[in-house]
Amino acid sequence: MPMDLSIKIRNELYKRDMKHSELAKELGISGAYLSDILSGKRTGKKAQEHVKRIKIILGI
Repeated sequence: MPMDLSIKIRNELYKRDMKHSELAKELGISGAYLSDILSGKRTGKKAQEHVKRIKIILGI
């Protein structure tokens, strides 16, 4: 994931006073997996699908 998108996601979570774990729960994934996606450790097809859902959920 591009670093600027990761920063936007983290900023949006902060603005909404939403915890990382809450977003992970809404996505149906573990917090560790979400962290890996945001840090760029997971970049496969499934991770990209989660990124799309994150964008929709957060309105990015």
